[in-house]
Amino acid sequence: MKGYPTCAAGAGLLVALGIGLLAVSSFAAPSPLKPFERGSWREVLRAHAGRPTLVHFWGVTCGPCKLELPELGKFMKDHPGIDVVTISADLVPNLPDATQAMLDKAGLASAENFVFGDGYVERLRFEIDPSWQGDIPRTMLIGRDGAISTIEGTADRSDLDKWSAGQGARP
Repeated sequence: MKGYPTCAAGAGLLVALGIGLLAVSSFAAPSPLKPFERGSWREVLRAHAGRPTLVHFWGVTCGPCKLELPELGKFMKDHPGIDVVTISADLVPNLPDATQAMLDKAGLASAENFVFGDGYVERLRFEIDPSWQGDIPRTMLIGRDGAISTIEGTADRSDLDKWSAGQGARP
């Protein structure tokens, strides 16, 4: 028959399409969530040295965190001179989709976002602060001079604004 591919030609076309789809899927954008592992805290401190940085520890299963994240998203938008880092310290493993969805909805997708990637969370918490028992939400404000102040529980927006102004960052 004229104009119609044979079964062999059709099968070849299907194989080529399948290979093309595999190639395209292998170039899909990686998840913006980075694993927070042993040594990550030192790397965060080094990467943001000399810049005022808000580091927020939170979790998908944390009720107060769900309310606080959108406020942090607004803070980040209003204070472009402040680096914002979020670290999901949730003890419930394998929630990357829910974590990313919450960050997107809160306006924090462009922040530097991590998720605990080590099953031994006590070691990660100890590297951050030896006295931290894992309570979330927790916010650490790192000044230009490297001084760190910690807010246990929900951070009040007015306190964050005041800290930001003290760092020379204007809304």
